[in-house]
Amino acid sequence: MIDHLSEAIPVYIEQSGILAPILFILFHLIRPLLFLPVIFVCMVGGYLFGVFYGSIFSVVGLTLMCIIFYFIAKKFPNFLSKFAKMNKKMLKKGPLTMNQIMVLRIVPFAHFHLLSLYVMEQTSTFKEYAKYSFLGVILPSIIFTSFGQMIIDLPLFYSIVLLLFLSVVFFGVRRKTVEKQSNIQWKNFFKASS
Repeated sequence: MIDHLSEAIPVYIEQSGILAPILFILFHLIRPLLFLPVIFVCMVGGYLFGVFYGSIFSVVGLTLMCIIFYFIAKKFPNFLSKFAKMNKKMLKKGPLTMNQIMVLRIVPFAHFHLLSLYVMEQTSTFKEYAKYSFLGVILPSIIFTSFGQMIIDLPLFYSIVLLLFLSVVFFGVRRKTVEKQSNIQWKNFFKASS
């Protein structure tokens, strides 16, 4: 049954034409409402579309998510109060540089929208924000999507074991990791660029 399903999914994706990529990009846009980590959605893209197309669709989806966040933040400044509190906890030693933000985009448990807020603080125009948001999601999209492709290449038993392990890591350990993030001293891990 599972073998039949794993063979049927790629056929269904191919037959759906442009609809499958559009739905996947929309999946990126509703991801925050479902409380799913970015890495999970990118892995689904790698599983469904392969590394190349999955990465492209993830870059588009994540960039659109950053743009939507920008306009929501500008339209509803009170929306940012939650992120401002997180920002104060995280940045006791001073603001992050753009290079640090780009590196943190690769960390699976770094809060995606908090990093978008940092990009907003470091940029002065929407065009500059969109550029750095786009550049900042390319590498994580490729890396995370590669995990999804790797799951396909493994035998079924190992794929299931890996998925179960990753599910425990994503959903079980995530809360503890987020709580510990507020205690990180950035100065110990990154040198501020001058």
